Amino acid sequence: MQLEQATKKAHALRQLITQYNYQYYVLDAPSIMDHEYDQLMRKLIEIETEFPEIINSNSPTQRLGVSPVTKLQEVKHLLPMLSLANVFNEDEMHSFDTRIKEELCVETIDFSGETKLDGLAVNILYKNGLLITAATRGDGSLGEDITHNIRTIQEVPLSLIGENIPQSLEVRGEVVMTHKGFATLNNTQRDKGGKVFANPRNAAAGSLRQLDSRVTAERPLSFFAFGIGDYNGNINLTNHTNILRQLKLWGLPVSSESKRLSNIHECLSYYAKIKTMRSRLPHDIDGVVFKVNEISQQHQLGFVSRAPRWAIAYKFPPLEKITQLLGIEIQVGRTGALTPVARLSPVKVAGVLITNATLHNFDEIKRKDIKIGDWVYVRRAGDVIPEIVGVIKEKRSDVSEFIMPSFCPACGADVVCQDGEVVYRCIGGLICSAQRTQAIIHFASRKAMNIDGLGSKLIVQLNELGLINTVADLYLLSQEQLSGLDRMGIKSAENLITALEKSKKTTLERFLYAMGIREVGEATALTIAAKYQSITSIEQATTKELKTIPDIGPITAFNINHFFQQKYNLEIIQSLILAGVYWETKSDATSLPFCDMVFVLTGSLSIMPRDEAKQRLLMLGGKVTEKVSKKINYVIYGQNPGSKYERAIELGIKTLNEESFMKMIEKKVEP
Repeated sequence: MQLEQATKKAHALRQLITQYNYQYYVLDAPSIMDHEYDQLMRKLIEIETEFPEIINSNSPTQRLGVSPVTKLQEVKHLLPMLSLANVFNEDEMHSFDTRIKEELCVETIDFSGETKLDGLAVNILYKNGLLITAATRGDGSLGEDITHNIRTIQEVPLSLIGENIPQSLEVRGEVVMTHKGFATLNNTQRDKGGKVFANPRNAAAGSLRQLDSRVTAERPLSFFAFGIGDYNGNINLTNHTNILRQLKLWGLPVSSESKRLSNIHECLSYYAKIKTMRSRLPHDIDGVVFKVNEISQQHQLGFVSRAPRWAIAYKFPPLEKITQLLGIEIQVGRTGALTPVARLSPVKVAGVLITNATLHNFDEIKRKDIKIGDWVYVRRAGDVIPEIVGVIKEKRSDVSEFIMPSFCPACGADVVCQDGEVVYRCIGGLICSAQRTQAIIHFASRKAMNIDGLGSKLIVQLNELGLINTVADLYLLSQEQLSGLDRMGIKSAENLITALEKSKKTTLERFLYAMGIREVGEATALTIAAKYQSITSIEQATTKELKTIPDIGPITAFNINHFFQQKYNLEIIQSLILAGVYWETKSDATSLPFCDMVFVLTGSLSIMPRDEAKQRLLMLGGKVTEKVSKKINYVIYGQNPGSKYERAIELGIKTLNEESFMKMIEKKVEP
């Protein structure tokens, strides 16, 4: 066989196999027997083996990666991948319906209804019909690159089929594992002595985050598309129902339960129907998603925060079980918050063995009248987080009251609860062992001391080995100590020592933020640094003085003053300065060009990441907030600005697009 003939034969086989995959996975109507399909694949493999130069990445033979990746890289979605707001009863659904009808000035709304799959949301980018990248949702803007693993899922086409293939298409969907596949996987894992997964969702998520796609290829994963993100094509997709239909024509599987609904009453009937079907479906669902069907109406409604205003998830009531509360223990978090945790007699809820549940805070325990020894109702909130719903008081006997400790169980420091708060906190600050790891992680983070290469895993390792007890100990580490750690060679140790040395030159506001003082974020740290200009002046500031500073309330003032009154905190600060940490004094904030000006950032910014835009404004003396009010000077907007932009227009607040904003910060003057 000649090269030209092999190329044509391989192309024909790829098209045929892709078509058979479409019939099998999307239409659920296979047209050939399995052994016939296998023969076609063998022929294609034989041709590509003989003529490797004709292999392309989107051939059905290339689903499996050649070698594992070293880490999951970040991928930026072309359009933000938003999460959904939730409702839990019919009244909330009616409120959702009423709100959008009022905003659109219409009598009825056309909806699309679909099952809310309980898996891992992913974004798949196709360019001219070819699969380019796939990523997890992540924070909505940035996700983890899982292209190598998505390619192993047979339902996901490596190339789109049909007509009018778009130049660019982001496909949003869910990767799930069926109940049957989950049972088979766990049986295999037990036989091999491997990890047994708690539920199909965890199994699907764990499978997609593998570095080696060969592991993922062995997992029984399925995929369903539920929408699109960025789209550049010839077809005018006017409603969500058409989008799902077109995705199916392009070779992507969609849920067969999706349905167009004419009004809220049909939505509620659809929800009731799906709820009765839930246990019979081959995969887990945790509710129903309703979307305004017309795309033009979706654009009118826009977005709020990280969620679209035109869609809602109507969640199923969580399953509840009865068990006994054996005891209540205290966990101490990074900020010193004491969280009571219920220790339960083991009970299975929705397929997961539950042995403990968070009680949130002391007020929650009092509100629910929970006592140690009680029999309680337990559920998984959102089908994920275990919580105690209530107490069965008829079964109460031989119980005892829970008493919040006066001293931190980790370090012995005092525990306080400030007026107006429900959370009890350890005041041990930088010396509390329970807070140590997270305090050091915060200290080393990019917006604090920015110690490149000092990640959370390495900090945990250093802490466990006793090499660091406070943040000041970081600057006492030697190259020899570091190079002897797991996964740390001589070069890595050199790089970290260099990064530690580089971090010593900082700013007063970064240093303050790095201290992890409660309620002191970047903006507050900048305000304090500009006001006092030296660490000594801050140490001597009284609560009364601090409260006079704009945007610093009584709680924040108390926290700052209290932090600098603790001897051990001052000792750590002195140790850091002796280790060589320093900063240059800046001019007073009143001399900065945007002093006392307040900004709101909304929409998707493309020229400059939002974090960077915020930092630039802060450095120029401005303040950045989330809420639009008459006190705001400017609302800076990007793509899909949503309700904040609309509110700004209503209030007559000045708005700036990205181009105008860039000119303003470059010239450091108002436009």
